[in-house]
Amino acid sequence: MSKEEIDELFEKFDHFNVLVIGDVMIDTYFWGKVERISPEAPVPIISRSKIEHRLGGAANVALNIQALGATPYLCSVIGDDDKSIVLRGLLKKRGLSNAGIVTDNDRITTIKTRVISDNQHLLRIDEEVTDNISHEMQNKFINRLKSIISDKNIDAIIFEDYDKGVITPEIIKNVVEIAVANGIPTLVDPKKRNFMDYHGVTLFKPNFKELVEGLKLDIEKNDIEGLHAASNELRKKLNINIVMATLSELGIYISDNGS
Repeated sequence: MSKEEIDELFEKFDHFNVLVIGDVMIDTYFWGKVERISPEAPVPIISRSKIEHRLGGAANVALNIQALGATPYLCSVIGDDDKSIVLRGLLKKRGLSNAGIVTDNDRITTIKTRVISDNQHLLRIDEEVTDNISHEMQNKFINRLKSIISDKNIDAIIFEDYDKGVITPEIIKNVVEIAVANGIPTLVDPKKRNFMDYHGVTLFKPNFKELVEGLKLDIEKNDIEGLHAASNELRKKLNINIVMATLSELGIYISDNGS
């Protein structure tokens, strides 16, 4: 797929069914005010005024796709716990299908809790399991993915990888094979663990830090020749059509068949 075809793909986005595979989580916010310092330790005591739960990780990406007019089908693995009930409730509230959400009794639902006082972020608490899902769960998840791809006329597949264990090399391999066989473009937002496992995807979108760490390089953001060489190396090693590296304040570097 060429860059021009990718551009056309996004122009027609509002008619698309998009499969989003990745780690979902709940972003929880404790809002309050620091009243005093604890007598037990030199830490602030916060009088909590509000709790807010939001969809995070791959679920937030699904929301963004929905906002653009496309229909997202979110696929992930969560725990069988109280937080999973909260997450499913948030999905329902936002009009997102939970048909692709698989429950794993051996995991917990990822939740990231931020404590905020007077608009200052004081603390974050992470509750998560980051080990890869079991082989049995991988097979169950792959079957669920195959079913949705077959039933929902999927136009594009997005991997949203946060290194929390839902996306594994075996899942990547199976999904990419199905996508290639059916002419479905695959787009990847990678993280470190599976960085070199995305063979044959259409578009690979690392940020600069992920690019240099994934290829073990020592280059600067403004080194165009270095970025060109790195992108070419990545495309050749993984047989990727397009590498799109985000460079924060410097914009985006796109490599399409060496150009």
